[in-house]
Amino acid sequence: MHHKKNRKLKKVLVWFAIIVVALIIAFLIYFKIAVTITPPEPNNLSVLDLERIKINENFYVCGNSWIKKSNTGLWELYIEGDAFERGVINGKLTKELIEIQEEAFVEQINKMIPSKFYLNFLKYFVAWFNRNIDNYITDEYLLEIYGVSFSASDKFSYIAPNYHRILDYHAAHDIGHALKDMNMAGCTSFSAWGNKTKDSSLIVGRNFDFYVGDKFAKNKIIMFVNPDNGYKFMMVTWAGMIGAVSGMNEKGLTVTINAAKSEMPLEAKTPISILAREILQYASNINEAYAIAKKREIFVSESLMIGSAEDNKTAIIEKTPQRLGLFESDENYIICSNHFQSDVFANDSLNLKNIEESSSIYRYKRVK
Repeated sequence: MHHKKNRKLKKVLVWFAIIVVALIIAFLIYFKIAVTITPPEPNNLSVLDLERIKINENFYVCGNSWIKKSNTGLWELYIEGDAFERGVINGKLTKELIEIQEEAFVEQINKMIPSKFYLNFLKYFVAWFNRNIDNYITDEYLLEIYGVSFSASDKFSYIAPNYHRILDYHAAHDIGHALKDMNMAGCTSFSAWGNKTKDSSLIVGRNFDFYVGDKFAKNKIIMFVNPDNGYKFMMVTWAGMIGAVSGMNEKGLTVTINAAKSEMPLEAKTPISILAREILQYASNINEAYAIAKKREIFVSESLMIGSAEDNKTAIIEKTPQRLGLFESDENYIICSNHFQSDVFANDSLNLKNIEESSSIYRYKRVK
């Protein structure tokens, strides 16, 4: 009798173990399928055959595009063409710089998270968190990012495939500010015009306090873009990144971004730098910038300061995953730190908490 019971128990345990293993395998298969991001399909791959030509030290040309190091110590990059062409040429011209940036980024992450276990967890967390990110980025920018990814270094493929990685890095600012609760992203900016400037013209200034180590900050690029659609524009960026954090287009429209207090998001949507890039490329005034911001879904809160030569003033678009506000000033100057100022967010509990607990008001007063 006792023997029979033991055999029955063993059978139950074996079946239980088989079910558990089957469920784990099924979950792993589902996870793998869910986090796989399929690259877009370019119409013409011939641009991949273009070769980079070295003119002299720190000066390279590829087709009509080029990169050179100016006497300011900053790289200057000019690219033109359709989305995939821009991406591929951008990648070819900045290949070594992409590797340096990724090396610096990964090095800093390893310093911040020395545990192998937590690093692995972060890798899978980011893959899951960003699993649908390509649904929230336009085909144009997906193609451009895909083009860049052909020049990404294979030595980081243990993190993710090249395209997947370059795409994920565009959400790093947003994820960083969500996870670190703004400790990594405390920017301050201002604008003045009319009787508040020496010659009445519009002036915009900002700092960018997103710190990923000194090495990461060394090779900044001033990128000039002549796209096949939209306005010509320039922006401050890093190799491998097509999003914008600061820039100006040929219509005299400027964009700078400032993080705001956010609730913990559940998944990635449109990265702020991609939204800022779209505004730079397709808006000529504050109303057009607002319309673009309105139609995009984001996953963290942000202020986008828009300077407009056409309007001869600056306004701040304040956007959260749920709401949108526009703050305008009648004093011929405007200041932006990391709290919202429009009526839409006057009683917002997160915003009030941010005003009370962060350095945002202090920095606002310093600029004033």
